[in-house]
Amino acid sequence: VQLQASGGGLVQAGGSLRLSCAASGLTFSRIAMGWFRQVPGKEREFAAAINWGGEYTYYGDSVKGRFTISRDNAKNTVYLQMNSLKPEDTAVYYCAASSRYFGGAVYSRRPTEFEYWGQGTQVTVSS
Repeated sequence: VQLQASGGGLVQAGGSLRLSCAASGLTFSRIAMGWFRQVPGKEREFAAAINWGGEYTYYGDSVKGRFTISRDNAKNTVYLQMNSLKPEDTAVYYCAASSRYFGGAVYSRRPTEFEYWGQGTQVTVSS
């Protein structure tokens, strides 16, 4: 299984970035996907998740209303559109895959419940 994240970079506060994560080696349309972020010295933080078919999306409180997760199962890719970026959004962003059921009120924001991880992409927001 490989998850390849891309799209990170340096952006000014208020700007936007779109992260992509291309997956291979798994049945993408049958797996939930998530985005987490981490800064040095802190725990990995849940940002967003999406269920198999894309009908259900979930967000961490700190990104709700600014970030949008989506997926294209034909391309085995999940996206994270990040708008109105703030300096506190600066982190390494990781995509992850979970074989657990996500749907309706059922989902997980715990990193331990995602089996596969990408390598991370750095997002830096300047003030």
